Amino acid sequence: MVGSALAHTLEGRGADVVGAERSALDLRRQADVERWLASARVDGIVIAAGTVGGIRANDTYPADFLYDNLMIAANIIGAAARVGVRKLVMLGSSCMYPRLAPQPVKEEALLTGPLEPTNEWFSIAKIAALKMCQAYRRQHGHDFITVIPTNLYGPGDDFDLETGHVISALIRKIEAGLTRGGPVEIWGTGRPRREFLYVDDAADAIAALMESYSGEAPVNIAGGETVSIAELADLIAEVVGYQAKFFFDESKPDGTPIKQLDNGKIAAMNIWQPRVSLRDGLQSTYRWYRETVASPRGVEAATPTLPSVRSPRHGIGHAR
Repeated sequence: MVGSALAHTLEGRGADVVGAERSALDLRRQADVERWLASARVDGIVIAAGTVGGIRANDTYPADFLYDNLMIAANIIGAAARVGVRKLVMLGSSCMYPRLAPQPVKEEALLTGPLEPTNEWFSIAKIAALKMCQAYRRQHGHDFITVIPTNLYGPGDDFDLETGHVISALIRKIEAGLTRGGPVEIWGTGRPRREFLYVDDAADAIAALMESYSGEAPVNIAGGETVSIAELADLIAEVVGYQAKFFFDESKPDGTPIKQLDNGKIAAMNIWQPRVSLRDGLQSTYRWYRETVASPRGVEAATPTLPSVRSPRHGIGHAR
């Protein structure tokens, strides 16, 4: 999702975007990554690849989430340094912050408290990748930066009920409720609050930071709309056209009670601000889902099988 939006954004800024099909390049294999980067001759990289998913996937496949994301980051960052890549952007995650960090979460909150247990494996891998970027900057002077997006959604998202994040999973569930009737089950109490940012807005921010920011400290990409899970479900029901009937399964985990990132750092740079409202973004996402995933030709391709939940195109680099 992020890689596709970012490729479109970078191409609009004049970059020649290159990538590799997953079938041709396994980012978990160090030698393969080094050979590919040496031949691709890119001058900038955005690490958008990774094994990702919602609470259920994180809880079910902790080894895959830790190993895959550690290896992807280590291989790309190390190879980028060795072949002389000019700029690298590592995409972090709001899951990197402590579970009970003061809200909205500032970048300084990293490593100040325990992580959310349901996604700590993914979080630890991302924190290690951030530290790698800092270490290569300190020891070798490489311009490697880390940006931490808030919760993202949009066209290209994973709509598999086992691996998808909250918006894509709710769209899938609520449309099923519209088609089949009966209440829609939602994990948890519905009370946790989340901030959501449309993927095209995030891609604009990443491109702007790639061009304008150089520093060891991470930068939040935030400024989206914050709603409770119950409010989000109601809003998606309006977009889908479902007369909302929800059952909240309180035996299932809620995750972090509230998660909103502070956007003061990027706002002070005056290089970016979000443009797409949550309602408009949900409408666009649902339209893409109906045209791509829910269509007979799109279902098979858009529904991956666990644990293979990475994007089929890695899209890790761009050339001049």
